[in-house]
Amino acid sequence: MTTFRDRAELVLASASPRRIELLALIGITPDRIDPADIDETPLKDETPPRLAARLAITKAKTVAERSPEAVVLAADTVVAVGRRFLEKPADAAEAEKFLRLLSGRNHRVYTGVALATGETVRHRVVETRVAFKRLSDAEIADYVAGGDWKGKAGGYGIQGPAAAFVLKIVGSHPTVMGLPLPETLNLLTGAGWRK
Repeated sequence: MTTFRDRAELVLASASPRRIELLALIGITPDRIDPADIDETPLKDETPPRLAARLAITKAKTVAERSPEAVVLAADTVVAVGRRFLEKPADAAEAEKFLRLLSGRNHRVYTGVALATGETVRHRVVETRVAFKRLSDAEIADYVAGGDWKGKAGGYGIQGPAAAFVLKIVGSHPTVMGLPLPETLNLLTGAGWRK
């Protein structure tokens, strides 16, 4: 097991402002941001939790190759209705389609988090269930027009106006935002990283 006697550089393999904000909540500021540019296309027959794990691990490994002495933290969030993935919408029409699918239904959000220390990669996948209320045409149109869906898995961000769509969450709110905090902190401390 790799441990760090002195504080190692912490690199966040994501440019997500939400992940930076979530880390700040637990008193962690990455030393550097180095987003991993990888192909996020699901593999044939890949389940949503396996996709979340694979993408987080691949991002961590990709950035660790560039920064072998650093501790690299990566995450990826997958929104799923059954086995169907709702990725980041390509445009407003797809965002509207996603919201219509989520309207009045339960769905699952999986966030994979991975930590690379040298050649060692540890990871966790956290699942949270989210129930949306039935959305009116006007609510969907207003949300899509506001643009909050851009760059967000499933076409919504729970920390913004879409919070008004959520009837119930079973699990971790930060997981839906993109970073499960207890699991992230456990991975860091388990690897010997200290603030």
